[in-house]
Amino acid sequence: MRIAVIGAAGRMGKTLIQAIQDANGVELGAAVVEPSSSLIGADAGEVAGVGKLNVTMTGDLSECVADFDALIDFTTPALTVANAAFCAANGKAIIIGTTGLDDDQKAALAKAGETTQVVFAPNMSVGVNLTLKLLSLAAQILGDDYDVEVVEAHHRHKVDSPSGTALRMGEVVAEALGRDLKECAVYGREGQIGPRTQKEIGFETIRAGDVVGEHSVWFATEGERIEIVHKASSRMTFAKGAVRAAAWLESQPAGLYDMQDVLNLK
Repeated sequence: MRIAVIGAAGRMGKTLIQAIQDANGVELGAAVVEPSSSLIGADAGEVAGVGKLNVTMTGDLSECVADFDALIDFTTPALTVANAAFCAANGKAIIIGTTGLDDDQKAALAKAGETTQVVFAPNMSVGVNLTLKLLSLAAQILGDDYDVEVVEAHHRHKVDSPSGTALRMGEVVAEALGRDLKECAVYGREGQIGPRTQKEIGFETIRAGDVVGEHSVWFATEGERIEIVHKASSRMTFAKGAVRAAAWLESQPAGLYDMQDVLNLK
């Protein structure tokens, strides 16, 4: 499978190129950067530090449409939606790790999934997706007697809060407990707010330094606390998961999938 990477000159883009080079059965087919980038025309492998790959950086996805089978997108919500529509119109699969999408944007990805293969997950890490499975099991067993709090930390450059992963963790717990996260979520606390309600799910956010990503979910009651924790120390964990999803999509029909599908965790 030939994979295109968009945002190829960024930190995640370079890591994705490295992950593609390390994986079997896939190769870098195209690398896309911003139209104004000074790196247009440069060799993508040399920019990513993996050696010459004879794949030239381009500033427009349409210029390399014949060079790839699947696109990996960790960009911004608006650009991701446009790229999904482009892939659907041109028979290309797309793997999406972008976070911060609203309901309308998510619906647009589902629309793209009607005609092409789409994997959309707020976190591509194999470990995080196993953690989601553990959270569902814990919530089912512990039930409403345990207070639930989600604590997440990321680097100072992250623009959305809470993280998409933290929100997905909250959704998984809420689903297991028969709750609607939109109705029970509490984002941060300040002032004289009174005691917590029994069924709320709290979110706390930290933004500091170069933290790649840390998530902790507390289940606490009188006398004990259980914490389920995932810590990422490198973006490579997300890149490897995305490449794994791309290889998995090659044999799948059109549809909207997530990493739980890729890992057969459903």
